[in-house]
Amino acid sequence: MTPIDLNADLGEGFGRWRLTDDEQLLSVVTSANVACGFHAGDAVTMRRVCDLAAERGVRIGAQVSYRDLAGFGRRAMDVPSEELTADVAYQIGALEIFARAAGSRVSYVKPHGALYNRVVHDEEQARAVVDGVLLAGAALPVLGLPSSRLLDLAGKAGLPTVTEAFADRAYTAAGTLVPRTEEGSVITDGDAVVERSLGLARAGTVVARSGERISVRARSLCLHGDTPGAVDLARRVRDRLESSGVRVEAFA
Repeated sequence: MTPIDLNADLGEGFGRWRLTDDEQLLSVVTSANVACGFHAGDAVTMRRVCDLAAERGVRIGAQVSYRDLAGFGRRAMDVPSEELTADVAYQIGALEIFARAAGSRVSYVKPHGALYNRVVHDEEQARAVVDGVLLAGAALPVLGLPSSRLLDLAGKAGLPTVTEAFADRAYTAAGTLVPRTEEGSVITDGDAVVERSLGLARAGTVVARSGERISVRARSLCLHGDTPGAVDLARRVRDRLESSGVRVEAFA
């Protein structure tokens, strides 16, 4: 059975405001998607999360986003390709400073929110993200939705690609995520999330909103850190996977 990585969005705060319980989640996950200041995060927060991740042997990933602090990176934006490429490289470089200071490094890149969903289908924006990773100067793995334009273009550019699944998000029959603006897009039943996690890890399948079982082959499973009870749910997911014989380990 292929091992499964557990990733979570961390460092999602700004100044005195904190959304995620970074310290507790870093005791559960194997990869940390660290906000790089564009949708959340600031220099002090980035440094703190990198220090904690390095102490626990958790891989550090740059979670790059549109420049949208007010909208938490979840608002649709039209950003010129040249600007987006520079913004992606800038975010990776900023996080790399703190990762190296902690004795680690940035190990992968994952888009956030509106950018994540946009690059599933939008070739121009997906290419701009890939160009940003290349501009940052390292052949970093790119984490994203299976069959997305992002992963296709990243692979063609010579970057390692890693597929991702979401146990707490509803899927369409086409294998894409149901938009957060639609009712039922987020799965709030903890028992359901745990069982969906096991199904994704062991069989690579999940039940779509239409009721049909679809294939979602993924090497990494995202556990959202900004939902109520996120830490307890993350622990339940990991315990269920490991007790069922699934090996949990980082992909990078």
